[in-house]
Parts: sequence; C-alpha cells; structure tokens
Amino acid sequence: MEMPLIHLDEIEKEYVTPKYSTAFGELVAGERIEVGRLRFDADEGAVEHAHPQEQVMIVITGRLQVEIPSEGVAGEVGPGEGFHAPPNVPHRVTAIEDTVALSCKDVVDGIGHKMAPGELDRLKQVGKA
Repeated sequence: MEMPLIHLDEIEKEYVTPKYSTAFGELVAGERIEVGRLRFDADEGAVEHAHPQEQVMIVITGRLQVEIPSEGVAGEVGPGEGFHAPPNVPHRVTAIEDTVALSCKDVVDGIGHKMAPGELDRLKQVGKA
C-alpha cells in the first residue's frame, strides 16, 4: 500500500478555529482524522469551548496553560507534554509564551478543526480579523 508523504512547510497556513481560537497553522485531513501544527502567540489561545470531536494536543515548543473544569484539570504543559479533551467537554488553553503544538481531532460530520466560513468571532476580539 502506498502512503502519501506530508510536508507541513509546503501547506498554506490558516486560522483553523476562529470562532473561539487564535490557532494559526497547517492542517492535514484524512477521512476520519485531522492533524494541525498550530501556533499561538503569547497570552492568546482558545476561550472555553466544547466540540463533538475528541482532541489530543501535544506541545512542540513553548508552554500552554490548560483548563478542563469538569475534569478538575488546570495546569501547564510544555514540550513533549499535552492534554486530552473528550468530546463535548469544555476546555480552554492560553499560551504562556509563543507556542507551537500538534493538535489531533477526529472528524465528525465532515468537520475536524475547521469551522464554517465566516466564523471569525475570536479573531475579531483580539484584532486579527
């Protein structure tokens, strides 16, 4: 079986979840999984939100403050560390410093990280839209 090769540096970067986040980077999608190499500037991130997708995020560089209130989780993660957000569980992340992370989500009803066109709420709030 032949596997396609992925070169993240050749993929156009985009704001991937602008309804609730300032995450910016490359996305690679399959039929059932989507992976993003995402960047957050210091003091930015994702406001508390929930989505039907299960998500795992691992920090490559930088540090994130992670909060999952219903799970009693609040703490910092750095390179080689991360978190798991179950489906429909509210969570929030804030970059303590400029941060790059890998984010993996399953695809539910054709949607992984990306939101519907025109959903720029969070980007407008922080002056990036």
